[in-house]
Amino acid sequence: MKPAAFEYHAPATAQEAVELLAELGDGAKAIAGGQSLMPMLILRLAVFDHLVDLRRLEGLRGIDSRDDSVWIGAGTTHSAVGKSPEVRGSVPLLSRATPLIGHFQIRNRGTIGGSIAHADAAAEYPAVALTLDAELEVLSPRGRRTIAVAEFFTGMWSTELAEDELLTGIVFPVRQGRCGFAIEEFARRSGDFAIAGATVAVRLDADSRIDRCAIGLFGLGPTAVRASTAEVELIGRAASEVDPRDVGHTAVSGLGSVPSDLHGSADYRRRVGAAMVARAWRRAVQEASDD
Repeated sequence: MKPAAFEYHAPATAQEAVELLAELGDGAKAIAGGQSLMPMLILRLAVFDHLVDLRRLEGLRGIDSRDDSVWIGAGTTHSAVGKSPEVRGSVPLLSRATPLIGHFQIRNRGTIGGSIAHADAAAEYPAVALTLDAELEVLSPRGRRTIAVAEFFTGMWSTELAEDELLTGIVFPVRQGRCGFAIEEFARRSGDFAIAGATVAVRLDADSRIDRCAIGLFGLGPTAVRASTAEVELIGRAASEVDPRDVGHTAVSGLGSVPSDLHGSADYRRRVGAAMVARAWRRAVQEASDD
């Protein structure tokens, strides 16, 4: 199949891009790497009269280490994120998630901003951003604003972005202290979207008690989510006394609508999700304990 006919636009600046989006209205769609959007257009699961290409926007690419955070331009490719020593050292969870995204061809063209703005429930980057409490920088003809990632994902493939807004950058806080990070996912084949996955960030105090933890779940609902009940129960406990299997069970027990499809029933996804949480928790705590 071929996509429906559309008019192509290639703005030179981010400001020009958002002005085009505002002028063209809901018939327009921004396209970055195109690794999620193009298959939908080809299958005619989505149809737009206008595509606004973001690839020429230099200001949307790059990685910048700041005092207590790392800024990544929305147009930065997965490959660039994965190769970055700044990301590897300061945001290790993001670095470890990158090789799990599709295949190397997808990582060479797909962008971090495109992945997060697309808001696929089974994608790795939205879950990582949620787990790390990232902040999202957004531009529109009205100016700039920052959205906390906890408020960004509103449903399947939907976000807080208005039709004339453009995600320009993502800010990840740099964690200090005895920290550990891990991501685990299960997919039918390498490169497939995850049937279920988990991200964990944990920090231990001097007595090896848990003083901060975050557990993200993906592939288990309409959006990536935080297992907030499990997180609250873990704070203050000695890491050595926590059974990873209990963490996994608690993390998935509060889930609402879990998808059931040809890849697996809702019950199967819950069991896989619990196992992924347990594996990720064990690895993250081990890393923090060795620090």
